[in-house]
Order: sequence, then structure tokens, then C-alpha cells
Amino acid sequence: MTARPAIRIRGARQNNLKGFDLDLPLGELHVVTGVSGSGKSSLAFDTVYSEGQRRYVETFSSYARQFLDRMDKPRVDAIDGIPPAIAIDQTNPVRTSRSTVGTMTELNDHLKLLFARAAVLHCRGCGAPVRRDTPSSILDALRAAGLDRVMVTFEVAVPEGSASGEIVELLASQGYTRVHREHPDCIEVIQDRFRLGDGGGTRSGGHGRSGESARAGERTPRPGHARAAEAVEGALKAGRGRLTIYRLDAQRRARSPRRFSTALHCARCDVEYREPTPSTFSFNSPLGACQTCRGFGRTMGIDYGLVVPDESKTLREGAIRPWQSQSYRQCQRDLLRYARRRGVPLDRPWSELDAATREWVLEGEADFDEGRWYGVRRFFDWLETKSYRMHVRVLLSRYRTYRECPACRGARLKPEARRALGRTPAHRPPEATLDERAFASQPGLCIHDVMRLPLDRCRAFFDRLRLRAPLDEATGLLLAERAGETSSADQGGCSEGFLAA
Repeated sequence: MTARPAIRIRGARQNNLKGFDLDLPLGELHVVTGVSGSGKSSLAFDTVYSEGQRRYVETFSSYARQFLDRMDKPRVDAIDGIPPAIAIDQTNPVRTSRSTVGTMTELNDHLKLLFARAAVLHCRGCGAPVRRDTPSSILDALRAAGLDRVMVTFEVAVPEGSASGEIVELLASQGYTRVHREHPDCIEVIQDRFRLGDGGGTRSGGHGRSGESARAGERTPRPGHARAAEAVEGALKAGRGRLTIYRLDAQRRARSPRRFSTALHCARCDVEYREPTPSTFSFNSPLGACQTCRGFGRTMGIDYGLVVPDESKTLREGAIRPWQSQSYRQCQRDLLRYARRRGVPLDRPWSELDAATREWVLEGEADFDEGRWYGVRRFFDWLETKSYRMHVRVLLSRYRTYRECPACRGARLKPEARRALGRTPAHRPPEATLDERAFASQPGLCIHDVMRLPLDRCRAFFDRLRLRAPLDEATGLLLAERAGETSSADQGGCSEGFLAA
């Protein structure tokens, strides 16, 4: 009977091994267990792996071995039947206070790539999708709106120290002879007037070098599409990527302006957005982290529940706890003096004071040194300026607590990342100016919303996700890997919001 192939170890004495013999059959899975210090790593890594790797390196030429680290022979009498070895060591990834399950498992890296490439930007002001406009997309939008007569304009900025008349003369020398409106800081210039789809049209204010006359009533034997495309391209070039198109009524008066831009810019709200990158969606990067909380999702501030721990006390009895010490007794006297002047009840429990009175006590009326009531908040602001003293830092630590970041509301990201997809009522950014109904109608999820989903809903979200062209196989592979990892985590028992935890 042929003996089974095995790794035969004789007299292993590496580290704390005591010269024992062991046979490890090949083609099987072996698990080494034992208490701490029993020699598990000494056997697996310092003996078996080390000898297998050393023998494999010895098969290289002397020239190749000079570029490799020298490997010592383990303390063992004999090892037979050992093949080349590969070791996968247990890693200890660096964990910071910003780390979550998503960052530790690198699932967030897939999300950042996906959102940087596939997210649809929605304006925080009007809620409309923000995309780069092209001449063809602009003309398609005009035809879809059913417009007939239109006027194309662009704006020219008036430099500081220059008169608008000088700019008008300069434009006239370049062929732009019609001005729609003059503003203090810019001039709106007419590029062209025409009828969409018409083979001719009345042209006025065209570019002088195009060979077209600016006289009203002149007909142009040019196809309507080519003329419209030329007008849009010329306006975009002269207007530095921005233009406005007006609908003309029967009297040829400008109505209903529609603004377009070739940049990530909401022309309607005049808000500029940056080009998204994976770092835009990372709270570990300065490019994406909220500037208020620096990517932590929470800030440290004064907890007024600790400042007024006993709401059954009155102001006279010392409801404001920090001012009951001998060091800050003067603040208690200031409170009583200013309260008498304002008619604030001093013998009513804090819990029975109305909201306006509480706000007066906490927020005050003016700064600390202006001779008026400064309030509890400004008192702590003043203490912050003295925090180089140890006893002041100790005092502040008694009344501080962590709370949700007021700027990002726990999303940990800048507004650019939180606006990358359509909004949902689950996470409304503070800078959004949409009304509640319009906000609730926004489609999609932002990256913070996705990270907060329970895993079963997260998997369903990616299963239903359909991307627009030309997001093709590369993003499909990314989604497949992302869905597979969430499936594994779901089977492992992770639940609601595990990526953000």
C-alpha cells in the first residue's frame, strides 16, 4: 500500500516548540489551534512556511537570489515532502475614528467609484437635473418644448472700471449690433432670431463675420437646423459656455427665458458644481469631508441639559449650574440683575419658563463685554478663549457632549457629494431650498442614504438599478462585485445601516 504524501516534520524546535514530530497530509485543510503562546504561529509560519519558501527560493539562480531577502533555515531536524508555500497573514488594518464597516471592508470604495461615474446631479435650488448641455441637446430640448419663434442671447460681463457703452461699441465692431438688455455688471447680446425648423427666417443681431446682414426682414436661404445650430454654437462660444433662449410671441416680444450651460452649472439658479471624483464621495478625503465636522458626522458642543441639570430649580436658586461656583458667582449676579430689568421671573422653576425666556437666558442679547446680558452661550464662548488654562479645559469638558453635525446632519460629506443623486425625504440637506413637496418628489438616493440602508434593501436597490448609456460593462462588473459583497455580508448577519456604522 502506497503511503499518502505528507509533510513530515521531525524535531521542530523553533521558538517555543519543544522538538515534536508531526505529519501533515497533503491535499487537506489543517487547522492549528491552541492557547496564546502555545506555538501556533511558530509551527505554521516560522517552520512550515519558512522552510517551504526557503527551498523554493533556492531553486532560483544566484543572480536572482541576490535581489531577494535572505531566509534563515528554521530550527528543525528534518522536513520532508514540503512544496513551495504561500502565506496569507492576518492583517491589522489601520482603524480611525472615521472608519466604518464600509471602509474597513472596502465596500465604500466601490460605492465611491459608482457614484462618481453614474450619479445624476440635481440642483439644490430647483431640483432639476444638472447636465452639460451641447448644441444638439439644446436644440432637442427646444423642439421637445414645442417652441416656434425663438431668440438666442448670451451675456458679456462689464469689467470693473469700464463703461457699458464701451463694451457695446466693441461688440458692434465684432458684428453684434443688437442688445436685448443692459445690466450694471453685464450686457445681454442678441445672437439671432429665427423659427425652429424653418428654412428661412428673420435674422437680426447676427455675427458680422458670418456674411449675414443684421437688417430686419432679410431672408436667409439656409436650412433651419443648420442656422439654429450655428446660432447656438456661436452664443455658447461668445457667452463662455452659457446662453439664454427666449420664446417670441406674435409681436416678437421675448417671453419665458430658458437658460443652458456647457458646464456643470444650473443656469436657472446660477449655481456652479464641481466635476465629481471618487474623493468627492469620501469622508476620509479633504475633497469630500464636511468642513464643519471634518468627516466625523458629529461635533462637540455645549449640552444645555448639563448646564441646567435640575429644571425644578429657579434662576434665583441656581438653575444655571456653572455659575454656582465661587469662581463664576459674578455671572449669577449679572443674571439676576439683568433679569429684574427685563421682568424675567426669578422664582419660577426652569421647566415652567416659556421658550422666549429660556432663549433669553441661554442666548443673551449682546456680546460678553457690551454692558448687556451676554447669555450662557457667550459665557462658554468666552471660556473657549481661555482654554489654554487647565482648569478651564476641565470645566468645559463637564458640559460638552457630541451631537449631530448641524451642517451635514450626520452625512459626513460636503454638499457636492450629498447632491450627487436625487434626494429622498430620509435625508434632506440643510442647504436645499426646495419646498417639501418638490423635495419629496426627487428620485434616487445619495451615497449616505445607500450606506444607511438595511442590507436586504441595499441588495434590492442594486438589483433594480439600471444605468443610462454609455455606462456599460465596466460599471456592470462593479455592480456585480458590489452586489456579491453585500450578499455575503447579509448572510453573515449584518443588518440596518452597517456600512455607515
